[in-house]
Amino acid sequence: MENLFIAATPASPEVNFDFQTHTLSLKGESYPENAAVFYGEALTRLRKYLNLCEDVDITVNVALTYFNSSSTKILFSIFDALDDAAQRGNRVAVNWFHDEDDDTILEFGQELHADFPTLGFTDHITTNG
Repeated sequence: MENLFIAATPASPEVNFDFQTHTLSLKGESYPENAAVFYGEALTRLRKYLNLCEDVDITVNVALTYFNSSSTKILFSIFDALDDAAQRGNRVAVNWFHDEDDDTILEFGQELHADFPTLGFTDHITTNG
C-alpha cells in the first residue's frame, strides 16, 4: 500500500503514515476548518491498511500540541480503527507525546488509554526549550 504524507500547516498536523514500516505519525496542531475533509483520505487509507494487517506490530506516534473538538472526533475514529486491528491480533503501540505543562493533552491521552485498553500506550513528556 502506498504511504501517505501530508505536510503540516499552521492549522493542520503533519500526517505521516508509513505503511511499509507500520509506523503512523501525527505531529503539530490540528484545527483545520473542516476536520472530516482534512482527515478523510487518511482515515480511509488507514482503515484499508489495517484490514490487511495480520499479526503485525504497528507503532503510532501522536505529538499533537493542540486539537479542536472536531479533530477530537476524528482521533476517536482513528483509535477505534486501531483498536479493531488490535482485537484481531495485531500489536498496536501508541506513543503519546505531550508538553510537561499541558494537562489537557495528557488527560486526553489517558482517556484514550482507558477507552481503548487493547492498545499499548506509552506517555512521553516533551519540553519546550
